[in-house]
Amino acid sequence: MTKRMEHDLIGDREIDNELYYGVQTARAQENFHITGVTLSQFPTFITSLAKVKKACALANYNLNLLEEHKKNAICEACDEIINGSLHDQFVVDVIQGGAGTSTNMNANEVIANRALEILGHEKGEYQHLHPNNDVNKSQSTNDSYPTAFRIALFEKLYELVDSMKVLRKSCMVKAEEFKDVIKMGRTQLQDAVPMTLGQEFHSYVTMIDEDIERLIGAQQLVREMNLGATAIGTGINSHPEYAHEVEQRLQEVTGRPFVTAKDLVEATQDTGAYVQISGVLKRVAIKISKICNDLRLLSSGPRTGLNEINLPAMQPGSSIMPGKVNPVIPEVVNQVAFQVIGADVTITMASEGGQLQLNVFEPVIAYNLFNSINMMKNAFETLSEKCIDGITANEEHCKSLVLNSIGLVTALNPYIGYENSTNVAKEALESGRSVYDIVLEKQLLTQSELDEIIKPENMIKPRMVSKKQ
Repeated sequence: MTKRMEHDLIGDREIDNELYYGVQTARAQENFHITGVTLSQFPTFITSLAKVKKACALANYNLNLLEEHKKNAICEACDEIINGSLHDQFVVDVIQGGAGTSTNMNANEVIANRALEILGHEKGEYQHLHPNNDVNKSQSTNDSYPTAFRIALFEKLYELVDSMKVLRKSCMVKAEEFKDVIKMGRTQLQDAVPMTLGQEFHSYVTMIDEDIERLIGAQQLVREMNLGATAIGTGINSHPEYAHEVEQRLQEVTGRPFVTAKDLVEATQDTGAYVQISGVLKRVAIKISKICNDLRLLSSGPRTGLNEINLPAMQPGSSIMPGKVNPVIPEVVNQVAFQVIGADVTITMASEGGQLQLNVFEPVIAYNLFNSINMMKNAFETLSEKCIDGITANEEHCKSLVLNSIGLVTALNPYIGYENSTNVAKEALESGRSVYDIVLEKQLLTQSELDEIIKPENMIKPRMVSKKQ
């Protein structure tokens, strides 16, 4: 394997000639053995970095700061990366010191060396096209890294919303399928009043709808970027018209409505958007986890639990108990929620830890936000496909629980009065007999009257009633 010699502030270093990254990336690869997770595992982030570099090259060219042949080569190299090439050359650990400098230099070096090849030169011949002087022209890590992060986050949130729409559709199908399945609602895990299983699943649809709205709202926070700020927001080493020009080029390259922040000094140090997005992710995770808790309770048993619904049997549930099947899909989604909640704490502390004109902890914020979104997306699609789509209802069992529940007296209260309802409930508890039988025995209602009252459609929504005299 042939080698090439590169140098930086620290000194000279040999680089395998087949590699597109250079000396600064190699040093970062040695320094940061932290997660074992490299940039290559976050392709959306890599393509976003390439989009930033392409937009910057176009802006620099339009301002007569970059020669046309260099602009063309840089843009062609960026397009290749955007289309999926060279991702294996992004080798730096996602958590790194230096506020993302190693990530930025990894991108600069890969793009520069590929552009050199396009121009007919050898990798490392930086006198013809340089990672810092040309690819990184008019930029700093402190504006290019956050901008790429925000572009990637904007796209990843679309993916998460799409997965939630899949989950919503599955719940809506079940809401319609179970619209006539009468069951007992519960509060404090105790019998409350009748409802339908369809209403229960429709409530999940509404919960998901609300959180989709929250995510779309939070997504708008990352439309504002600080590209053009360079080091701290003053725009040092950039053309006076550069910030406006690169905003236009970035919109063209991404096809998204990204805008330049009004105060670039503020935008370079502020990570409040990430805190809010993380908070919304936590909200989504908590609510979906609650749905999974419900599914585990409703399917519990099957002989000694609620057993109102059946979850699809995905795998044997025990190495020692034959016949046992566990609710493994809701369980794994619960665990994803716990992870997202923990990540929110990390993001909170990393954002709080920013000092003066820069928050150096954006890499750990990016890592946790990308991880949370990826895990949630996968979890929601799994929950939809491998659990909710296959749920069936134990309709007769649900109905028998209603007829035998003490909670049925609440539905009878407007007809037989509070005192009679209390006495019936007390006797049912003490005797173990059903409310239905006791009401008929005491002749508080006729069977036809009672059957009319406990029809599902008469117990699950407001209804004008007249008390029996």
